[in-house]
Amino acid sequence: MSAAPKILLISDFNIANLAALISNDESEPSCAVTIAPFGQVDQTLIDHRSASWMETPDAAFVWTQPHVEIPSFARLVANQPVEQEVLVGEVEQFARLLIAASGRLKHLFVATWAVPPWVRGLGPLDMRSSGGIGAALLLMNHSLVQVLEKEAGIHVLDARRWIEVCGGGSFSPKLWYNSKTPFNTAVFMQAAVELKASLRALAGGARKLIVTDLDDTLWGGVVGDVGWENLSVGGHSAEGEARVDFQRALKGLSNRGILLAIASKNQESVALEALERHPEMVLRSADFAGWRINWQDKAANIASLAQELNLGLQSVVFIDDNPAERGRVREALPEVFVPDWPESPLLYPSALGSLTCFDPGSISQEDRDRAGSYQQERQRRSSNPLVGSMDEWLLSLELRVVAEELSAANLQRVTQLLNKTNQMNMSTRRLSEKELSQWVESEGNRLWAFRVMDRFGDSGLTGIVSVTTAGGAAGIVDLVLSCRVMGRNVEDAMLHFVVSQLRGSPNPPALLKARYVPTAKNAPCLEFLSRSQLLRSEGDPHDFSWACEDEYKCPAHVSLTCH
Repeated sequence: MSAAPKILLISDFNIANLAALISNDESEPSCAVTIAPFGQVDQTLIDHRSASWMETPDAAFVWTQPHVEIPSFARLVANQPVEQEVLVGEVEQFARLLIAASGRLKHLFVATWAVPPWVRGLGPLDMRSSGGIGAALLLMNHSLVQVLEKEAGIHVLDARRWIEVCGGGSFSPKLWYNSKTPFNTAVFMQAAVELKASLRALAGGARKLIVTDLDDTLWGGVVGDVGWENLSVGGHSAEGEARVDFQRALKGLSNRGILLAIASKNQESVALEALERHPEMVLRSADFAGWRINWQDKAANIASLAQELNLGLQSVVFIDDNPAERGRVREALPEVFVPDWPESPLLYPSALGSLTCFDPGSISQEDRDRAGSYQQERQRRSSNPLVGSMDEWLLSLELRVVAEELSAANLQRVTQLLNKTNQMNMSTRRLSEKELSQWVESEGNRLWAFRVMDRFGDSGLTGIVSVTTAGGAAGIVDLVLSCRVMGRNVEDAMLHFVVSQLRGSPNPPALLKARYVPTAKNAPCLEFLSRSQLLRSEGDPHDFSWACEDEYKCPAHVSLTCH
């Protein structure tokens, strides 16, 4: 994230410990934290003119106690009868306050409700719908989530998980009576980790590729020494069972859109045979977007894999049981995240599950299909040597590009692509769904999304161009393309379409301008603009233009249609 986001903490208890932890935490993003007046939750959410709102926060985090925010729940704790409809009604009223406040923020986070373990309620009867505190708390949290789940700018965080991680000492009666702080520091630490992980995810900072070792990592044993038949995977041993669960967890991440790859010092044919032939192997070679199985330096292999998959090193996580290999990659490739890895294989599944670097800002069907898309890309690459030239190879792909305007159906994916793409991104503008919708609704602004298909499969919605028009000139605001379809001249087809749309408008602009905004990651976009048909300014190498009276040629191998 380019600038430190301003975070407003709103609570009905003393939340100063959380503010200090967030402010002093060294992980990205650095945050500027302010605290709303103590105990004035509803007033702060309602009154945007208050001193807290004058700080113009980017995000707010609301954390309340159920017996304070929901009066009916307090009566229930006091063993007074409460109708479910009344309880749910008060939850919905609180949710409406959150929705109204979220309109002034980029993101609003709200914690679920929890009670201390000594609030036992009705014991064995407590999970019954009539009078049970436990049942009421489940209903309240479910109702809150149900009302807020369609609000793109509001994100519910599970506070009960933070409490479970910290165990029996999560709540502190002494801290409460001394300082009106209900939780110990460990709970606030969990909350700080979760909140910062959420901010990274929503800013498009989720990691996209796991590169894993094989011997004594994905399976137990050295396959070149013991043979695939004698590897420790599955079976009736604790270690074998844990390795199967580790592979299942990796497969689960792959199903969500995280790519898998291999970097292993091995003989390739022997390692791939193990993946294919061992009967209890969960992952097969088809589950991996790529691999480097050889005797070369793993850092060089990881860099080569990232380049092959068109991903920056900041997207990569490397998992290896060998601390020397982890140290080598950390030193050579500091952008790659190399987590400390437990010695015991029994801890591998939980270690993977505890990583926050894969938390998504959103999940689309394109994400779920990503692994299959990269398998198709392997097929495309393997078909390349079969044709005589790059032009012949591009023609053989039977490439189709479909343009469509922004709509409710594609808003989530377009916003996700805008916020997650770094390399082919001309301005690297970051907007929420609400902000993007508002921008497109403004006079003179238009946005088109592009879907890409070829004979190997459907890559989905992978491109964006947005344009603003004023005073006889038009300017490209966003030019975005997923790395999955780079290198096939899709970018030129997108520019051809936009120029055609402008030329056919009632009052066509004379000039189309484009301004490249450099970042540490988007050099590929400048490379494309420099070799495109656009005219580069002599005075500023980051300025490009096109006279709209001229047709911008569409690549011959691309079939372009408008939906």
